[in-house]
Amino acid sequence: MSGALQAPADPQQRVEALRRQPLLAGLPEPALCRVAEQARWRALAPGELVVDTGDASAEVYFVTAGAVRVVLRSAGGQELILNDLGAGALFGELAAIDGISRSASVTALSRAQLCSVRGPVFLDLVLHNPTAGLHLLRLLAARVRAKDQLRLEAAAFSARQRIVAELLRLSAARPGGEARISPPPPQHELAARLSLRRETVSREVAKLAREGLLTVQRGALVLHRPEALRAELEQATRGGA
Repeated sequence: MSGALQAPADPQQRVEALRRQPLLAGLPEPALCRVAEQARWRALAPGELVVDTGDASAEVYFVTAGAVRVVLRSAGGQELILNDLGAGALFGELAAIDGISRSASVTALSRAQLCSVRGPVFLDLVLHNPTAGLHLLRLLAARVRAKDQLRLEAAAFSARQRIVAELLRLSAARPGGEARISPPPPQHELAARLSLRRETVSREVAKLAREGLLTVQRGALVLHRPEALRAELEQATRGGA
């Protein structure tokens, strides 16, 4: 496949690639080798579909390079971006656990490489290796907490505050007290993350820029006073907004 990453050809290279996955890192060598023997590798080009909503497959995928995007789509074509997953992440575990068809679609954001194992292999792995099982439990707990936070924001925050909260999550701290998102998120993607209209996102981002709180540059979006933005969200959470 032109433009796609190549899977490691040597068996030992495959074992080492799997060892870099957080869920698999603590496995004993024999268990890791068994996973490597049964795993399938797939190289993806940007935009390539991995799984689609409603698929009956139950494989679990480990992202070994690149990044993928998890999206919900309504019957009318509206998209809700659930998550972007980079190297070290995994997805598809819910179908392996409960046997229900896929609830979201996943596509490659960039050139990417995935390693997949069949659902029964994954379940056997986490049930018989406490370290892997604990990692999975913590991962699922973190995802539940993140969804609860988004539900709270949707119920209690204004559109401006929801956008600010998402920008803070996407940003990385920089020297001097600023925070930066690089590359800058397109406004239609922010809208798809938050179930807002693109026009709403455009209007609120423009207001934040006029207030001197952010600047949209060619290669990044800069939050000039992230602590002030966090304080605004804390006030809203306490019911003071």
